[in-house]
Amino acid sequence: MDLNRHPDLLDRLAASHALGSLRGGARRRFESMARESPTVRTAAMLWQARIASLTELQVQQVPDPAVWQRIDRMVRAEQQGTLPTGAAAAGLPDPIDATPRWWERLGWWRGAATAGALATLLSVTAGWQRLEHSNAQVAKLQAQLRAVPQDAYVAVLHDDQSNATMLVTFDPRNSRLTLQRVGDYRESPDRSLQLWAIPPGGGPRSLGVLDRSPLLRLAAGEDDMRDASALAISLEPRGGVPGSGGPTGPVLFSGRLIQKLP
Repeated sequence: MDLNRHPDLLDRLAASHALGSLRGGARRRFESMARESPTVRTAAMLWQARIASLTELQVQQVPDPAVWQRIDRMVRAEQQGTLPTGAAAAGLPDPIDATPRWWERLGWWRGAATAGALATLLSVTAGWQRLEHSNAQVAKLQAQLRAVPQDAYVAVLHDDQSNATMLVTFDPRNSRLTLQRVGDYRESPDRSLQLWAIPPGGGPRSLGVLDRSPLLRLAAGEDDMRDASALAISLEPRGGVPGSGGPTGPVLFSGRLIQKLP
C-alpha cells in the first residue's frame, strides 16, 4: 500500500510506531517504508518528536533524602554481608544472621514492584492526558484556521477618473462578500449605494445595498460571483431598488472581478 495516498492511515501508523504499540511484522514493514520514503520518514520523526516533547511537560521531582539514605544502607549492608573466599575455609564464624533482612523479603520486593508498576501506569496516563490536551489544542487551531477568510474573488472598484474607491473580496467557504471603502466618497442621507454583479452578456443582478460603514459584509453565493465578470455600484434612492430591474441611478464605481488562483 502506498501510504503517501492515505495520509490519515500514515498519521495513525506513525503515532503507533512512536508510542510502541506498532509491533511485529507491521512495525518492521513501517520502518522499511520509512527508510525508502521521505514522507513516511518525516511522519515517523514528527510523532517521535511529539512524544519526546511530553517529557518537557513533566514537572521535575526531587527524591526525598530518606530515599537516598535507604539506598546507602542497602549498599553498605550488602557489602558487609560479603565474606572473603577463604573465611569459611578458615573456620571463621559467619557474621550474617540467618534471619532474612527486610530488603531480602519477597513481600517487600513484590510491594516495590507493584508500586513501580502503578507509578508507570500513572505516568503513561498523565502522558496520554497531555497528548489529548495537545490534540485538542491542534483541533482548536485548525478550527481557527478554517474561520480565516479564503478570498477567491477580488475586485477594486474605481470612479470615472480611475480613483480606487472600494475593495471587494469574496470568501466562498463562508459565502461572504467583504467591502472596504478606500475613497472619501459619502452618499447623502436620502441615498443608498447598491452593489451589482455584471455577467457577460446578461443583465445586472443586485448583490445588496450598502450602508455607510467603512467595512461591510454581505451574504452572497458563489454562483453569483462565478457568473460575473465585473462589479458595479450605483447611487439609488434610500434602501435601494429591486435587483430584477437593474440600476435606476447613475453607476458611480465599477471594476473587473478577478478570480484568484488556488
